[in-house]
Amino acid sequence: MDAEDAKLVLLARGARARIGAVEGAAVRDQDGRTYAAASVSLPSLTVTALQLAVASAAAAGAKRLEAAAVVTEASTLDGAGYAAVRDLSADAPVHVAGPDGKLIGTVVE
Repeated sequence: MDAEDAKLVLLARGARARIGAVEGAAVRDQDGRTYAAASVSLPSLTVTALQLAVASAAAAGAKRLEAAAVVTEASTLDGAGYAAVRDLSADAPVHVAGPDGKLIGTVVE
């Protein structure tokens, strides 16, 4: 993982820690802008951290993602978040890290 992708993990950890969320995520768009988010679980709305980060990027005008990172206690990437990344990029790496920031794995396709 390069330094720019490691920054995404750091941003995801911060988003998660700020509110004590189950997971945090961050994405980087085609212009190098980053968007971080935490999972949301309300009675009327449930959104994964990665879905929210992708939605924030799309709402800001991002047309493509370069990379994404998720910090989670789970050992796998959630399907809904992965699908959201793929909506904007067919090949952006999605890094999955534990709460300590240690990389669990990377999904490329």
